[in-house]
Amino acid sequence: MIRDLADNFPATTLSPHFNAVYDMVVNELNGLTSEQLDFESDEWEWSKWSIRRQVSHMASLHFRWILQRWGQYLFPDGLPAIEDLNDLISSPNDRRLNEKKYWEIASILRKLREAIELTHSIFSSETIGSLREKEIARDSPSNWKIMAQAHPRGIRWDSAKNPTVSYITLEATIRHMYFEDITHLYNIQRLKRAQDLVCVVVLPNEGYWVLPDWDRSEP
Repeated sequence: MIRDLADNFPATTLSPHFNAVYDMVVNELNGLTSEQLDFESDEWEWSKWSIRRQVSHMASLHFRWILQRWGQYLFPDGLPAIEDLNDLISSPNDRRLNEKKYWEIASILRKLREAIELTHSIFSSETIGSLREKEIARDSPSNWKIMAQAHPRGIRWDSAKNPTVSYITLEATIRHMYFEDITHLYNIQRLKRAQDLVCVVVLPNEGYWVLPDWDRSEP
């Protein structure tokens, strides 16, 4: 997905194919009933969130990364005027959109499209070099060590100071969002298979879901 190009190339040449992700989600959800969208099970870790909630998380993660974690660096003059901004980046639901406002799948998909378009807008003002130069620190959950294996560059730890804190570049952030999208699409397909439903799209063979230590249990 990520090619080695000169630093002065436009960032758009990296093209993580976010628009393709949106189309894949829409195609995979086409024709599903509310009952199928809301199927959940405690049998597998990946089935504790329904299809509806998987998509809600995908939209939420773009807003949280771009506006909450990177906002002050990418928008030094203030965050863009986005409807329902505060609720998008600080939802009462765990890493998902506010389910009291965004429960219908059509409204979730609208927010997913908006989130992806926001991410694309970052490319238009960046070069490959600037994506790799910009870096932020963040607290790292335990699974971040595994996820970092999917990234050729852009994630590092300073264990001498604080082993729980990692540093991530803007390039790796955008790659991370793409890898998350693909992985949650994989979860959506597993949730469909658990209901004996036919999957539609062919997933790219890259990202977190193909890592050797990733949970690829199947129904």
